[in-house]
Amino acid sequence: MASKQFMVIGLGSTGFFLAKQLNGLGYEVLAIDKNPDKIQDIASSVTQAVVADSTRKKQLLALPIQRADFIICCIGEDLESSLLTILNLKDLGIADSKIFAKSASPEQSAILEKLGIPQDNIFHPERDMAIALANRLDRPNMLDYLPFLEGYSIVELACPEAFYGKTLKQLSLTSKYGVQVIAIRDTLEKEPKLGNLADYELKDTDILFLLGPNEALEKLRT
Repeated sequence: MASKQFMVIGLGSTGFFLAKQLNGLGYEVLAIDKNPDKIQDIASSVTQAVVADSTRKKQLLALPIQRADFIICCIGEDLESSLLTILNLKDLGIADSKIFAKSASPEQSAILEKLGIPQDNIFHPERDMAIALANRLDRPNMLDYLPFLEGYSIVELACPEAFYGKTLKQLSLTSKYGVQVIAIRDTLEKEPKLGNLADYELKDTDILFLLGPNEALEKLRT
């Protein structure tokens, strides 16, 4: 199966690290920025890096944008450049579902939605990072936090001491809290445990990946 192809536009902190991470995961990544220095900095870490101004439709047209599975516009702070880039992509026939856009404010998000970008395709790195950090500080045994859908999250939770030696069937987390354990990772092993985990006996070295309502996940904290 062919690798997915991503185009990352704008190499500020978000775009730079996103492009490198996607490339590290094995995907083909085309990184774009109008600043030659930024292109030089990332050239060795992505499939291709090109100096181009995405606010100029002709320059975008010269790029293989139709081959990209997803195009991520990481221009958040410069509202005009962000919106012009999105409009250019749409004018060149890129489907709204293939466009992801960084937003720096609720107002920018509202404009992006009016332009047709799906709400789920609009991301807020600073806000999401702050929320994740706040939740980690508030929940010492919660290693990571990821908003999922409205009112739901996926959390990475160090196995609470009260769970040691018990199976998920015995704990009945789904019936009691509406929370599902979607994976378990033993820190002493490389591969995570997936699938039917009902009879798995939990240990102090386990990390639980939970999906459920925020209120229910809150009850599981220690």
